[in-house]
Amino acid sequence: MYDLAVMTDWLGFAVRWLHVITAMAWIGSSFYFIALDLGLRKVPHLPVGAHGEEWQVHGGGFYHIQKYLVAPENMPEHLTWFKWESYSTWLSGAALLVLVYWAGAEMYLIDYDKIELSTFQAIAISGGSLAIGWILYDMVCKSRLGEHPTALMLLLFVILVTMAWGYNQVFTGRAALLHLGAFTATIMTANVFLIIMPNQRIVVKDLQEGRAPDAKYGKIAKLRSTHNNYLTLPVIFLMLSNHYPLAFATEHNWIIASLVFLLGVLIRHYFNSMHARKGKPVWTLGASAVIFVLIMWLSSAPMFRDYDWQAEVIVPEQMQYIVEAEGYGEVHDIVMGRCSMCHNPEPTWSGMMWPPKAVRLDNDAQIALNARAIYLHAGLSNAMPPGNVTGMTDDERTQIVRWYRGMGVERAVLGN
Repeated sequence: MYDLAVMTDWLGFAVRWLHVITAMAWIGSSFYFIALDLGLRKVPHLPVGAHGEEWQVHGGGFYHIQKYLVAPENMPEHLTWFKWESYSTWLSGAALLVLVYWAGAEMYLIDYDKIELSTFQAIAISGGSLAIGWILYDMVCKSRLGEHPTALMLLLFVILVTMAWGYNQVFTGRAALLHLGAFTATIMTANVFLIIMPNQRIVVKDLQEGRAPDAKYGKIAKLRSTHNNYLTLPVIFLMLSNHYPLAFATEHNWIIASLVFLLGVLIRHYFNSMHARKGKPVWTLGASAVIFVLIMWLSSAPMFRDYDWQAEVIVPEQMQYIVEAEGYGEVHDIVMGRCSMCHNPEPTWSGMMWPPKAVRLDNDAQIALNARAIYLHAGLSNAMPPGNVTGMTDDERTQIVRWYRGMGVERAVLGN
């Protein structure tokens, strides 16, 4: 059990690292091509079929770029495709979802105060919602609304707000915002895999076989690519939100997530207008500031207002072995003495208004739910307490390790 905890933690770190790297590659290429597309200029003597051109300078050299709105007359010998950045980002994100939220469903995914779900039910809702989201979005895009981009974006926003509220009804706040990000990212990657790339392959095949490509395929791909462009910044916020309780662990977290989509659209509109040489719409900066202030107010004014901190918390039956393991009494006292002054509903540490990361360690149930984190952060490593401000000793860390490892042996003997 304890070896698995260490391996899982390092595997999660490696997958998260991969996810960040691939996301940087995808977002970078996406932003670059949107800026390039908006900055194209029509000049005299362009080749037949060329829509515009742009000159750029970078790394001590000059680049001359031309765009063909449909396709060039002949198929180029060397053609670079941009797809694996998107696929790798989604696949690594899906792996992280499985490692953290599916494997740790009892701690990170299920909120027993909202609805009692089995692990299977929670995972089914998690995975099923991502698939259903893409199907719904794709159907809307292929309807008559596809001819009205603004109306389509408004409907997409309504769908995202509905999902934000829905996820918050069944999952923990941390999982709700993360899943909203995964829901949106799934739409973005599916756009690339199921729409943009197939349409580009049709155009390439037409060129190879001597047919004139149909412009409709490029138009469809451009619409989906524009959606991806405006959804990118909110997805980044949602993926980072699990580190910030003020974003995920408040009463109105789903409203905060909804406002972040508006914030992301405003920011992208500013840069897109600038790249298109239509000026800098400074009003978007003011509107963004107002929305951000509103987000800060929503996160702090009604903080935990609807949560009954005095309600009795009982150790889930499936975790009873954790508090019955040999050495738990000593570990309980260590946690109460070294950790609970911060990790409780009303932290006594100066300047702290709520438990860090919304993690409580003030009773048996919360210690059981966070046993693995206690082992990794305060037993094997000295990450907690930060700077060892409460003076946890090496012997106390050894007791935590001995308790957790002994608990694994005990569970194995019991056949669990």
